[in-house]
Amino acid sequence: MAKTANLYARIEPDVKEQAENILDTLGIPASNAINMFYKQIILQRGLPFEVKIPGARPIDTSTLSDAQMDAELEKGYADMQSGRTKSVKSTFADIRKDYDF
Repeated sequence: MAKTANLYARIEPDVKEQAENILDTLGIPASNAINMFYKQIILQRGLPFEVKIPGARPIDTSTLSDAQMDAELEKGYADMQSGRTKSVKSTFADIRKDYDF
């Protein structure tokens, strides 16, 4: 059996560059990362991460007009007044889970 096999894949240049920059910082050659990924597919008997369409994205407040920002703040204030609140710890745990941070 051969010790290596070639893999040819098309990938978006920007995605490739960003990923390789991160791998370089970690000191991991791309071929090793791909090998690790394939080994995880074998171990997990599927993709080693959840594949899903994320729910609503967090609002980018820098894109809101003053009126839109005021409306969002009013919603938050109304939630607080009615007791619909969560702890900061719980909120950030949900964000990390939902957006893989």
